[in-house]
Amino acid sequence: MSQVYAPVVYLRPHVERRIHNRLKRLEGQVRGVQRLLAQHQSCDDLLMQLGAIKQALNGVMVELLDGHIETCVAESVEKGQGMKALASLRGALSHALRHAS
Repeated sequence: MSQVYAPVVYLRPHVERRIHNRLKRLEGQVRGVQRLLAQHQSCDDLLMQLGAIKQALNGVMVELLDGHIETCVAESVEKGQGMKALASLRGALSHALRHAS
């Protein structure tokens, strides 16, 4: 069985904390939608809450991409690996945008 090693540079602790906090709020929002559904609340209310969840999730993705640029991409640039940095950023953006809509 192969071991998975963490990268040398990871998200800064304050960024990781902010993302964790946002995800916890998202958990609460999802539970709220489940309650609305169980209570047979209006479709309008459900759709409004789901829209808020989508926006909140987009905020998490922006936070993560920003952290990725500050750490992983910046480290590659500092090491003179600009093409690796661009490929990393391009891949992250492509994946995030593909699933954002």
